[in-house]
Formats: sequence, C-alpha cells, structure tokens
Amino acid sequence: MYEAPDRYKRMVSARLPGGESLALTSEPGNDNASPLRDAQLIARAHLAPIFAAANVVAALLMASLLWPALPHVVPFAWAGTVIALNLGAMHLARTQAITHVGRSGRKVPQVQMVGEVVLRAGVWLSLPLYAFPLLGGAAQATAASLIAGLGVAALGLVVVPACVTAWMASFTAAVCFAMFAGRASLPFLDMLVIAFTLGAALFGVFAVARWAFRQLKTNADIGSASASASLLLQEYEQRGVGWLWQVDPENRVTYISSRMTALLGKPASALLGHSLPALLGGNAELGRILLEKQPFNALEMELKTARGTRWVSIAGDPIVDTAGRFEGFRGVGSDITEIRHTQERLTHLANVDVLSGLPNRGRVRQLLGEALRGAVAGNVPCAIMFLDLDGFKPVNDTFGHPKGDAVLQAVAKRLVEQVGSDGHVGRMGGDEFAIVVTDAQSRKKVELLADAIIRSVAEPYMIDQTEIRIGVSIGAAFGPIDGATVDDLILKADLALYQAKDAGRGVAKYFSAELQSEQDDRVRLETDLRNALAAKQFHLMFQPLVSAKSQSLIGFEALIRWNHPQRGLIPPPVFIPVAEETGLMGAIGEWVIDEACRAIASWPEPITVAINISPKQIIMPSLPNCVSQALSRYRVAGNRLELEVTEGVFLGDENGTLDTLKRLRALGVGIALDDFGTGYSSIGYLNKAVFHKLKIDGSFVREAGTRPENVAIIQSIVQLAKSFRMNVCAEGVETAEDFERMRDLGVDTIQGYLFGRPLSYERANQMVRGLGEQRKAG
Repeated sequence: MYEAPDRYKRMVSARLPGGESLALTSEPGNDNASPLRDAQLIARAHLAPIFAAANVVAALLMASLLWPALPHVVPFAWAGTVIALNLGAMHLARTQAITHVGRSGRKVPQVQMVGEVVLRAGVWLSLPLYAFPLLGGAAQATAASLIAGLGVAALGLVVVPACVTAWMASFTAAVCFAMFAGRASLPFLDMLVIAFTLGAALFGVFAVARWAFRQLKTNADIGSASASASLLLQEYEQRGVGWLWQVDPENRVTYISSRMTALLGKPASALLGHSLPALLGGNAELGRILLEKQPFNALEMELKTARGTRWVSIAGDPIVDTAGRFEGFRGVGSDITEIRHTQERLTHLANVDVLSGLPNRGRVRQLLGEALRGAVAGNVPCAIMFLDLDGFKPVNDTFGHPKGDAVLQAVAKRLVEQVGSDGHVGRMGGDEFAIVVTDAQSRKKVELLADAIIRSVAEPYMIDQTEIRIGVSIGAAFGPIDGATVDDLILKADLALYQAKDAGRGVAKYFSAELQSEQDDRVRLETDLRNALAAKQFHLMFQPLVSAKSQSLIGFEALIRWNHPQRGLIPPPVFIPVAEETGLMGAIGEWVIDEACRAIASWPEPITVAINISPKQIIMPSLPNCVSQALSRYRVAGNRLELEVTEGVFLGDENGTLDTLKRLRALGVGIALDDFGTGYSSIGYLNKAVFHKLKIDGSFVREAGTRPENVAIIQSIVQLAKSFRMNVCAEGVETAEDFERMRDLGVDTIQGYLFGRPLSYERANQMVRGLGEQRKAG
C-alpha cells in the first residue's frame, strides 16, 4: 500500500541535534505514551545546547570577575564544575529524548526535571553569592547584572513551565540577596538597572513560556488526532470497505489505494499522475462534476477490467486551502458490483411473475402507460384486455394448488401463442391475466383476438393424466378513446370484465356507453360504502401468524370484510379501490386501527396484530396521530401493532411517505413491506431504515417445491433482509413441506392455511385463550 499524502496521514516529527529523527506516535490506551510529554522531551533536547552554552559562557565571565577576590584555583574549579554539570545535563536531555519518547518510552517524572534545574541553578549561584560581599562596588554591580541576565537563560526551559518557574525563582532570590548584601556599596541607579533587567527577564520569559507551551500542546494534540485518523484510514482500506483517492487541480491522480490499483489491474506508476476520469473509463459525467468543483456523492460508473465488468461508486469533496485556492479533490470509492447484481435480480423479480414468467401487475401498468403515450403521440389507439379464468377456483379446491399452478402456466403459454407480436401478455395475480395491445386501430382485429383466446383457453388441459377444463371472461377498453390515463383504462376494462362475468362468462365485453349502468352501480356502491361504517357492516377477520422455530402463535393479521345487506360479502379488492378514490379510506382505516387495538388490548403479550395500510392512507398526515390515539385509548404498547405496506406507497410523494413511516416507527409500531418481490421492488426502499420485516408473497412459497429458482430467490430475499436486520415472514404456507422448506431457508414467521384460515374475533380469541392455558399447564 502506498503512503497516503499528508492530508490523509500526518505525524508530528522532530530532528534532534546530530541528525537523529524522531516521530511522535502514540498508541491509544498507553498512559506513558503522551504526545505532549514526548514533544516536551524532544523540544527540551533541542534547547539544551543553548541553555548549557548560556550557563557556560556566564560561568566563565563570572570566574573572570571573581579572579582577583578569591584564590585562583577556586573560580576555575567552580567554572569547571558548572561546565561539566551542564554538559552532562545536555547529554541526559538528548538521551531521554531518544529512550523515553514513544509508546515504549519510560516516563520522566517532572520532579526529576525540576530537580535537575534547581541543582544547576544552585551550583552556578553558589560561588557568586558566597563571594559577593568580598567584591567592590563596581564588581558587585557587574556580578548582580550578570546574575540577573542569566535568568533569561530560562528561555531554554520554556517547554517545561515548572522548570522555568524553578530557574527564575532561584535567580530572582539570588539577585535580591546580592542587592541586599551590596546595599551600602551599590549606587541606587545601578540597583534600579539590575531590578529592571530582572523584571524584564521575568516578564519576557514567562510570556514566552506560556506561548511556547500552548503551541507545543496544540501541535501534540494535532499529532495525536492525526495519528488516530491515520489508523482509522488504514482500517478503512484494509477491511475492504472501500478505497481512497485524491487528484490535483488538473484532475491528475496524486493518491489512490492499492485496492483500486488491484481492481484496475494496473501498477501505481500507471495511475499516479494520470487523469482520474481517463483511468475510470473516460467517464464524461465524472469529468463534468470535477470541473464544477462541487462536492458530489454516490456517482456510479461502469468499468471494464481484467476481471470483467465492474461497477464502482465514488464520492468526493473539493480541497480548498486557507487562502481559498482550489487544490483538487479527495474522496472515497467502493466496488458496488454485487449490490448492482442484487438490485438487477430484484428489479427482474419486480417485473416478472415467477410462476408464469410473464410481466407482473406492475410491469403491465408500465407497458400500458407506454402504449397509451404512443397512442396519443401516433394517433393509433391501444387496448387493454383483462382476463379472468372461469371455473378455476374449483380446480384449486379439487386438485390442489400444484395442479392449479400447472394450469396457470399452461394458460400463460396459450395466451402468448395467441397474442404473438401483437401485444404483451401479463399476469395480474391469482387467475387474472392482462393483454396490452399496442396497435388497436382495427377494433375487429382485437375482437377476433379475444374470440381466439376464449376458444384456446377453453381447450382441455391434461395435467398428470387429469383432464381439466376452464374458461375465460374478457373485458377490454381502448385508449385514449375510453380513457386518457392508465388508471382510467384499467377501470373501464374492469367494468367490461364485470359485465362479461355477469353475461354468463366465457365471453368478451368492451367498454361502451351501454356500460353506463355499471357506472351508476359504482355510484351506488360509493353511497353504500359511505353508510357502511355507521351501519356497522364492516368486521375484521384474523389470520394466525406463527413462529417458524417453535410453531407457536405469535400474532394475527387483521383482514377487513364488508357484509353488504344486499350484495353479501364484498371482497376488499372491490371496495378498497373505491374507498381510496372517494376519500373514504381515511375513515375506514381509522376504524380498522381502532378495532385492531381493541383486539390487542384483550389479548396478552406477546400477541401482535398486523393490519394493511393502503398507499392512499399512508400519505395522510393524520395517520401517525390516529395510531397514537388508538394505542393510548386501549393502553396498547406500540410494538404490538404492525402496519403492512406495499412498495406501491413509494410511487407518489416518497419524501412524505418516508416522513409518515418514520413518525410511525417513533411510536414503536412495526412496519412490514408486504408482497415483497411482486411489485416495484428496489433495494433503495430497504435502505430507508423504516422497515423491520419483509413478507414473501405466497406465490414464491407455493412454487418453491417445484421450481429450484424460487428457492434461490427466497434465499436471496432472506439474506437481503438479514443484512438489513429485518425479520422475514412467508405467506401462503399450505403444506407441511412448505413450512419445513421455509423454516430451513431462515424464515422467521409463517402465515398460511396450514396454520389457519382467517378467523372471526371469537374464534381467534379462543385460540389465544387456548394458548394461554397451554402455557399455564406447561
């Protein structure tokens, strides 16, 4: 790995007299390894020769001054002692700066450093103070001035404030003694000069000492922070999280991690000094962004490498010096190839129905939208045909789901053969299919296609030597003649399909003015729906949720039902869209939340209840308040209520939806992503940090026993969920084999007919009470 530039990795370094170089580094958690202490020792070693020289020169001058007043051997012996002591102290300071610095260095006690200074001061002052009374007035003035002046030598100790104080205190006391001893012989003016010299020395030395110590501490702190940053950067690179890069103002690479050189398959010499956009495949978008000199994030680009095509994501920030000059860019990058592959698999999963291999509901809507835009632009009508199999439910009930799935696959194959290149066949779910005809200028051609489809689907199916017969009803609408939007066309085709069902099935109907009565009936449905709440026509059914590990009951999913006094039981797919379009979803949703919390309150922990929230309901700002009030009203903990949403909630105001979900999560309420893999799946939704559970659609579960690719898909979903710390719930578990397979694949929660169909509150309550009695008996 190459050494990072000083902007990434910095060290506090020093060079000792004689050329030795020291780097101040410290390990976290090592008490002895203090960057400030190390800096003090090194700076002390730097200043030691200056301090020693001042002492030696002053000693020689003082010895010359004392020569006439003392026996000649005494001043020279004293001067020799001072010289030897200072040379020894200088050597000691240099040695300690080498042996006592760094994480393995031994601590030098401050009292030892102060004691050394006091010793040197005492030795130096001993003879001058002893001989001071023996000197004449002029010699005393000179000696006192020399003592006061030597106090300035404390500048050589400024890195250790305690040593400065000890030195200055010693020489201040000495000067005071000298002036007191010579008060009779020293002129008053000389005493003022000496006092001024000492005062200036005191003020200057202490001011410099404070400044020097602050600078040293600041540098030591910066060095410590830089060392920690260096360790973090090394950890970032070595752990394989990503790689670092830096370019100069001309976008030429000045640093790049070895991990990236390995990815590109080029040596450092082929990268450093070369244009970063050119090295990354001549990416024009990267070049444009770098020219703007603005921060950027998550720029994805494709690279051709020796290992094949790779995808990388990079982010960067401009480097601007203190003078405001642009100095290039620095940033991070990561290899997101595997994430891209996962997202592509999920995107494919989002657009394709696993059972039939046809486009799913979401993709059909997209195809219809494209066809409708083409019809408007080219003035050539398009058509949407909705197909509902007749007599398919008895097939499932009589022969079981495996044979039913085989029939659906056979139907899909026949539809594709009949439509050919004239349109797109999709499966909307269950036994419903759709066909988007891109060129419906000839209405007769569309009618002939519908008749051919009816005849083809009606042909018998041989499934495991069993002959199965079904039919199909078709409803069609033409765009933009019958509707200018996707939703409008789908509604019109649905109306036509309902008429086909009412007409005896096995026929095709087309939206026309004659269907106005159906519209009138829809208006009546809206009116009845508005009165349904007040008339208490709604009720909840509860389908059990069990633990995959213990097979014990852990909660229910609450499902709304409408028992119309004339029409009987109206399924949610019929009235929920009407409620959403007419603005009634808010009131119905509040009722469901209230009833769910009422049920939870009557059941012991840890029984939970999950409810479905529609895309129209999730965008209501009042939803979190409604949930909060219901929880408070029945004194229910938030974590016992779970809201299930589909990926369709992100098709509108994504920011508003996320805000609502986060407010709900703040209440402790669980958020589950329902029917994962059948809608607009995207890894981006999972990265919003609001979901705690993924629900795998039942179609994957039922087909896992016969389609190995379904097992791989479920494994991918489970692994993806676990990477985001989410639980996984499998829907549609109907056999013991399904259960064992889901449990072995790592699914946490099981839901399906194997453990119970939707129950009334009374039946669900009996199940909960029975569970409580079992626990007490245990």
